[in-house]
Amino acid sequence: MAGRRIPLLAIDGGGTKCLAVLADRSGRILGTGRAGACNYQGIGREAAAEELVSAIEEALRSVSEAATRSASPAGQPAAFQDGQSAGSHVGNSAASPAGQPAASPAQVQAESTSQSADGAADAPLEDAPLEDAKTGWEIDCAVFGMAGLDTDYDRQVIEEIVACVLEKLHIQARHLIVENDGFAALLGATGGDAGILVIAGTGSIAFGVNQAGDTARAGGWGHRVGDEGSGYWIGKQAVTAVLKAADGRGEPTMLTGLLLPHFGVNRVEELFNWMYGPAYAVEKVGELSPLVSQAAKAGDRVAGAILRAAGEELFLAARAVMDRLAMKDQPFKMILQGGVLQHDERVRSLVIERISRHSPRVTFDKAENEPIYGVIAKGLAWLNRSPTGNRGV
Repeated sequence: MAGRRIPLLAIDGGGTKCLAVLADRSGRILGTGRAGACNYQGIGREAAAEELVSAIEEALRSVSEAATRSASPAGQPAAFQDGQSAGSHVGNSAASPAGQPAASPAQVQAESTSQSADGAADAPLEDAPLEDAKTGWEIDCAVFGMAGLDTDYDRQVIEEIVACVLEKLHIQARHLIVENDGFAALLGATGGDAGILVIAGTGSIAFGVNQAGDTARAGGWGHRVGDEGSGYWIGKQAVTAVLKAADGRGEPTMLTGLLLPHFGVNRVEELFNWMYGPAYAVEKVGELSPLVSQAAKAGDRVAGAILRAAGEELFLAARAVMDRLAMKDQPFKMILQGGVLQHDERVRSLVIERISRHSPRVTFDKAENEPIYGVIAKGLAWLNRSPTGNRGV
């Protein structure tokens, strides 16, 4: 391919957003792009592909723009979406090659004009505009951390989506890694140390890695049959509680007076119709979780019971991972992420209490980095151990 070469493309393709990062072998960020949710299970294959294309296109464009600005004395680096900037270095143990310092300006310049496998120098980034489809891009390693990759069937679907996206963008990836986004999030959160990550956002899942490097997961089976303890699950329980109260099968609850106005309806039957109508969406049901928290704080017993059940389900997922990895009596980090665990103190406190009793040597910690850094780390690890990926650059 007679186009431009970039060492790494990293994708954090989650259920709420898609982040694309282009980086060199030192972890130096070259460009970034952001788009909407790209979990095909929730939005479909075509929509997921469109979001991936949008994020990657923006990242490629930012690389070209940054290269153009760097050629001018007045050029300034492009802003990175989470506070980093194009040209900044991913400076953490998980995402940086062990023992490798950040690239110097001279090294970075050398990288942009390095020799490719056939001995020909790669074209400088600014010499080939993004709009030139015939030029294309050559990526040494592309890593996609994708939500919705839970089964072999999911892998087949997502790999087909990724292949279509790369073809549409005229990208040739020498090495392609496609994984569940949770394992990337785990690596980013723990910085490569032994630990367990429990996520309860719209969906829920638990991932773990022990000191031997073994990994395990629990939950994450999707909203139709799983995602216990998640925002969606809490919202669904709230709707069920309202319907039961209307039938006389459950006790009266403040949730009725909160959910009906939220959807702009006056009767329980209209709430039922919304759940089975065209406006229904997993994300919208997940948005009911704060209303359950509000009712619980006001003393509603039904809402309180829903949150206790959510906390118990999340504990069970964490315990399953702990036990499978024989971590119960070992020291390790526990990171709690996602809107439910970050914003609902009842659920968070219950999870911490139950886990602490089960594993006294656990340490609750904040994530060291955002999930995208785990994806970057995965790619850098391959680049720095692969003869194909490390071509003297």
